[in-house]
Amino acid sequence: MTFVYLLRCSDGTLYVGHADDLGIREQVHNGGHGALYTARRRPVHLVYAEQCSSFAKAIAREKQIKRWSIRKKEALVSGDRALLKHVSSQDLQPQCFTWADWLRQS
Repeated sequence: MTFVYLLRCSDGTLYVGHADDLGIREQVHNGGHGALYTARRRPVHLVYAEQCSSFAKAIAREKQIKRWSIRKKEALVSGDRALLKHVSSQDLQPQCFTWADWLRQS
């Protein structure tokens, strides 16, 4: 079985990864050997995990979650499905202005 997991780092940030054994993987991260990112932000704590049916699906899910905004990741961690859906719909909104938008504001 392979899992996708999120760790809460000591600075409050989230780290996304995949592993076969969550307990061992958390220990590896806390030992400073899991990833450079987490090695500099120890201790870390497992805050979310989901089981995937294959290694390939775990990698794909990890990549998907890594692209999410911090708000969306936090909604996933909290288990708030309504907030996750709301943040997802907001993520679809344009985050920047076009040149035409800028000219209209001038």
